[in-house]
Amino acid sequence: MATQLPGNVVSAARVRGLVKEFGDRRVLHGLDLDIQRGEFVALLGRSGSGKSTLLRALAGLDRETEGDLSVPGEVAVAFQEPRLVPWKRVAANITLGLRHQDPKAAGKAALAEVGLTGRADAWPLTLSGGEAQRASLARALVRDPDLLLLDEPFSALDALTRITIHNLVLELWARHRPGVLLVTHDVDEALLLADRALVLADGRIARELRIDLPRPRRRDHPDFLALRTSLLAELGVTPEGTDH
Repeated sequence: MATQLPGNVVSAARVRGLVKEFGDRRVLHGLDLDIQRGEFVALLGRSGSGKSTLLRALAGLDRETEGDLSVPGEVAVAFQEPRLVPWKRVAANITLGLRHQDPKAAGKAALAEVGLTGRADAWPLTLSGGEAQRASLARALVRDPDLLLLDEPFSALDALTRITIHNLVLELWARHRPGVLLVTHDVDEALLLADRALVLADGRIARELRIDLPRPRRRDHPDFLALRTSLLAELGVTPEGTDH
């Protein structure tokens, strides 16, 4: 059962003093983080800052950490690569390992939500990049997660497909209301999707930025541009596009 916080807020994840080391290198250094159910959070940082390390710890894929990490509900992950099993058809991939009273019906409903009903019997290798990511999202959401972890799942998509998948993710999030942690290098993506943007640096959350813009969001809105400039500066990118 999810932990009840003050004000009847339901916690999707709570992290206190998280430390992760690889040999002599400390990647996470006493990191604190809270994600509530229904909240959409984007995590940014330079390459090697520990974004995916934190995500793996939250997913339970790396338990060799120090500190307090509590993820009381169901967790699902969508990775940069869809990671579909090539010898199973799409429908079977969606329900692989699913504990459900009627997994076929649940899988069918999930595929319908992402617009893949007609591809249920297809082999994964016949899917386009966008279709494969839709299948990955369906596989995550069929588990009705309290916490949905997205590890740069849009980075390999072309620009038009990425817009379509962004809109789909927002629709699915609004419908199911999990807590979401999106790991991304794309500042515009963070500002288009998230309620909060966090910048990871030196193994800790170095900056938290609230994004109180109405959806759908426009890149040319003055407040969007101001937030973009602020986040880029925090990431060490000058207005001319060069690193400090």
